[in-house]
Amino acid sequence: MSIGLVTQLQTDYEDAIQKVTEALKTEGFGVLTKIDFKATLKQKLDVDFRPYMVLGACNPSIAHRALTVSSDVGMLIPCNVTVAEIAPETIEVSIINPDAMLGVIDDAEIHAIAQEVKEMLTRVIEKLSN
Repeated sequence: MSIGLVTQLQTDYEDAIQKVTEALKTEGFGVLTKIDFKATLKQKLDVDFRPYMVLGACNPSIAHRALTVSSDVGMLIPCNVTVAEIAPETIEVSIINPDAMLGVIDDAEIHAIAQEVKEMLTRVIEKLSN
């Protein structure tokens, strides 16, 4: 099982973040957190790093359903989405595979929710790939 759902975009970094955010919205996900590793690593370690953002994406209704089944889900959400410049005008987008993430919880209902979320996030990747 792959840890992530991955695609590449031929665009600039800022445009890629906007496209990813919009594609997530089409499936009911909002971005709760943004971690800018380029800026953080420069500030904390004074090292230069490529543009690399982690977006914490969440679909509130699905999160509520999952948390109602198991409070352990809280340790595993939001879904992380990375937007990383791997070359000029080449951006790699990776979204955590919910099967891999939620598979650590031994509950059939959680596994069904994970499959539902995987289908939604796969559609996000497909939208970005077109």
